Amino acid sequence: MSEKRLAVISLIVENREQSARINGILSDYACYIVARMGVPYKERGVSVICLIVDAPNEIINTVTGKIGMLDGVSAKTLVSKLK
Repeated sequence: MSEKRLAVISLIVENREQSARINGILSDYACYIVARMGVPYKERGVSVICLIVDAPNEIINTVTGKIGMLDGVSAKTLVSKLK
């Protein structure tokens, strides 16, 4: 595996029925998660989740991809230039 990178993964959850699947994926990669913040935005009917991860690029991309493929969930990643 490649060296670890610091990244922020941001999620917008429009379909709350995906919560269990999101939590399952995050549980599978919990050892890479440094911090997690979730905010329900009731006025819009969505939840926003921000994750700070310290992981190899392959893991960051896998987590983002798995979550982003869920119906009603958007996921984007910002990766630090620090190695």
